[in-house]
Amino acid sequence: MLRFLVASSLMVGMFASCAPRQTGMDQFVTVTPLLIKASESVQRGGTLTIQGRYLGGPATGRVRLGADDSGKGGYLIPPAAIQSWTDSTIVLTVPADAPVGGSWLFVEVGGKQSTGLPYSVRQ
Repeated sequence: MLRFLVASSLMVGMFASCAPRQTGMDQFVTVTPLLIKASESVQRGGTLTIQGRYLGGPATGRVRLGADDSGKGGYLIPPAAIQSWTDSTIVLTVPADAPVGGSWLFVEVGGKQSTGLPYSVRQ
């Protein structure tokens, strides 16, 4: 029995050493961030609440507003506008220079882009 345990441990170590290693922030993000809902449309200066799953935190994430439906372009919300950020909820103040009108909202965590939600900033 002891021989079996030792042999099994050696095999696991051997296979683990063959696995490719990830570097940087991406090594911690293994799932796609998922946006579930955002608060009603607000004016510049208003409070926007985003709910989802796997949203990371302010050290590894950023919020993009005004992007196209594929997540390109848009406006990155500055870190100073973030009121609170947990793995499931982000609360922020929409900055005075944020784009108005309808567009898409995305969250990026460790380089991984979330699913998008249509969102509009009122004038």
